[in-house]
Amino acid sequence: MPFFLLVSAFLPLLADGAGLLRSVGWQFVAFGAALPVAALAALLFPLVRPLEVSAVRSLCGVPAELLAEGPAVSWAARRRTALWFVAHLLAGGIVSGMTLAAPPAAVVLLVLPFSGSLRHVGLGWPDAFHGAWAPLAGLALLALVAGTSWGAGALLARCAPVLLGPTPADRLAAAERRAADLASRNRLARELHDAVGHALSAVTLQAGAARRVLDADPEFARRALAAIEETTCAAVAELDTVLGLLREEDGSDPAAPAPTLDGLTALLDRTRAAGVPVEADIEGRCTGLPPVVSREAYRIVQEGLSNALRHAGPVPVRLAVRVTDADVTIRVENAVPGAGRAAPDARAGGGRGLRGIAERARLLGGGATAAAEDGAWRLTARLPLKGAAT
Repeated sequence: MPFFLLVSAFLPLLADGAGLLRSVGWQFVAFGAALPVAALAALLFPLVRPLEVSAVRSLCGVPAELLAEGPAVSWAARRRTALWFVAHLLAGGIVSGMTLAAPPAAVVLLVLPFSGSLRHVGLGWPDAFHGAWAPLAGLALLALVAGTSWGAGALLARCAPVLLGPTPADRLAAAERRAADLASRNRLARELHDAVGHALSAVTLQAGAARRVLDADPEFARRALAAIEETTCAAVAELDTVLGLLREEDGSDPAAPAPTLDGLTALLDRTRAAGVPVEADIEGRCTGLPPVVSREAYRIVQEGLSNALRHAGPVPVRLAVRVTDADVTIRVENAVPGAGRAAPDARAGGGRGLRGIAERARLLGGGATAAAEDGAWRLTARLPLKGAAT
């Protein structure tokens, strides 16, 4: 109606005649001229698409997955929306006009044979409508209105996925959003696995050792309990860091700084407190590295020590960290006790940490390998420094 009224206000300026707007023919002309104006509005206003999508979902029953989401940003999407808008208004105008005009005429035809006063009124209809055929004509007129409405709705429902469906640009943007969400979820999963998993593995060993010597060596049990307390406090701090990443993703509070290679000494102390003798060989400076490389290197060392705790127990572990101007190389090696013992990534529930290490290294352009060889489990990771600035 707004477009129709706008055109109707300008038509008298283009043609003479005071009764122009009362002419049925000019009403159709105004309706036809209003459609290009509506198309122009759909081209200029991107929010027309979400409004039309809502109407289609409610009135035509088109599944939401077949329709696009959000405003029409690209010109291709706007052109398709404009075509849909014109089709919608054209079908709606026809159905609305028939709904306004046909039912009153149908009622007159239904009662015409039973009303003497109406038979003497000059309605301008053919003589056949004044006889017994009038009620059938009235019913046929109502059926025509219902059929036209149904047909217009079915046609629009078939056209909606084509004209209001996602464009290739929309699909690409949706795929990028899904990829970003998946990357964020994987990142959080790696952080939780490495941070909390290491602490739980250490606490499990410490608690088991304290239980076994509680009566025979109370002093050792007290030291183990103190180590458990320290480990859990560190785990709570790291858990707060991971939760801070969630808040950071939501745009709220920034995350607390994640641990880096600067905190490697504390990590080794907690691992040794769990009863695991760790021989560390640090070559090069662990300070001044790109933050992202330092963070990922810390997590890789942490997960390597966690694997030793979980799958090998309190066996000696050799850690070598070599920092050069080109890269950071990490090597974790421990004995595999027991003949035929399964490798860490082959045990029930295992493998997630190794996949996380590989993902961390790959995202930085490096690589990681892990395998059992000659009775020892060796994990090696390389993180290049070039291009890693954040």
